[in-house]
Amino acid sequence: MRNKIIAVNAVIVILVGLLAFAIVRTQLAAATSSTDQLKRSAQNDAGAAAAKLQLNALRTERWLATKAQEADTRSVMVKATSEAQGDAATAVCDRIATAAGDALGAKPSLVAIVDNAGKIVGRNGSNLSRRDDVASAYPAFKDAIAKAHAGSDVWTDTKRADNYVASYAPIRDEAGRQSSVLVLGVALNDAIARVTEGTSGRGLVIASAAGDIIANSPTAGDDVKNAVKLGAADVKNAIGAGHAVAGAAGGVIFAAAPLEGFADGKRTAVVAAAPPALVDGVNGIPTSILGVMVLGIGLVAAGGFFLGNYISRPIAMLEEGLLAILNGQTDKRFELDHAELGGLAFRIDQLLNQLMGVEEDNTDDEGRVSKAPTAANFGDALSVDRSQAGGAGSGPSLGGVDAGRLAAEPAEQYYTRLYAEYIAAKRALGEQVDHITDAAFRSRIQGMEQDAAQKQGRPVRYHVQTTGREVVLVAIAI
Repeated sequence: MRNKIIAVNAVIVILVGLLAFAIVRTQLAAATSSTDQLKRSAQNDAGAAAAKLQLNALRTERWLATKAQEADTRSVMVKATSEAQGDAATAVCDRIATAAGDALGAKPSLVAIVDNAGKIVGRNGSNLSRRDDVASAYPAFKDAIAKAHAGSDVWTDTKRADNYVASYAPIRDEAGRQSSVLVLGVALNDAIARVTEGTSGRGLVIASAAGDIIANSPTAGDDVKNAVKLGAADVKNAIGAGHAVAGAAGGVIFAAAPLEGFADGKRTAVVAAAPPALVDGVNGIPTSILGVMVLGIGLVAAGGFFLGNYISRPIAMLEEGLLAILNGQTDKRFELDHAELGGLAFRIDQLLNQLMGVEEDNTDDEGRVSKAPTAANFGDALSVDRSQAGGAGSGPSLGGVDAGRLAAEPAEQYYTRLYAEYIAAKRALGEQVDHITDAAFRSRIQGMEQDAAQKQGRPVRYHVQTTGREVVLVAIAI
């Protein structure tokens, strides 16, 4: 029995667990791996990263504008010689580079002062770049110098080893004329790292319209870079359309958003690759159901073991006892204290006593007579008495009872006397009779009389007799 209980419940747990695993896995895959949802996620990431890059550049422009109007910055170009201008420019740029870390949250790689001809007057930390022509390498910057306005752009040049997000603001003299330009450049990789916190994909890439990788975040792997190169047409479409465009290549879903806020928004774009799934660790959720299923099987085994023992042990005891009785041990009786099978053992003991003619002991351990049935089962007690009643008499008297006198007795006197005799007989045997009321007794007797009259075709009345240790009601035909 124990093994059957365990097997049945284990099969149920396995079926429910596998079904739950299949359903959850299918639903999660559909909800988290939808191509449309992944494209929307990539577009959101690309748009957010591009917006943050442009916002950081705008903040830098405004901060540079304040630094460009400080007295020591404006005094650089009034120095008498180019060497003096270069030294003053380097000192100013070193100071601005130090202050930028706290003010902008990023340490710049380049801080320089450029004259109106587009050549570097001086830069931070080095004297090597003086008189270097920057404007010739970046037409948008040359145009900003000519128009004397601030701006930002992506500066990438392999020969010059440039790889910056460059922001610049004009420096004006006392007359309000532009005398030079203050430039601050943050390494592209550092700039990307500052905006990846709000993305959920595989990393960010800054790419040109031709699909060339200009810079990338540390989380962008080779698969993402290869996908951007293969999807150069989508990057070009995004730059031309002026908004984020989603694409897919090499098994990677990505989206490109142009950097329109920069000086030349038609040259570069931010590309964000979507994650394999919208929820991290989604594959582990269905697997956890299998773990719970295994735990459930273990609990079923433990529960089945204890439940099987709870039922099988008393059954084995009953079987062994009955076998002992069959083998001649007729005095064998069962004393089984069990919530479910204790009643069965008691009935078996009663059956054995009746079959073997052994009078049942209804006294307790101290010799006191057990209490009679409660009021709730008074009807059962009378039913037993009636089943032991004798048949209806056929003569004028039966067992010393005069049928004629019994028939002539008034009904009220008859029922009162019969109840008194029945109670007295019960008390004589030591039984409790407080629960037997006159009304209940009379109602029961009248019902029995009607049943007996229908069976025998003539009215009957009852007479109380004591047989051994039982009180019986004998039906007398009248």
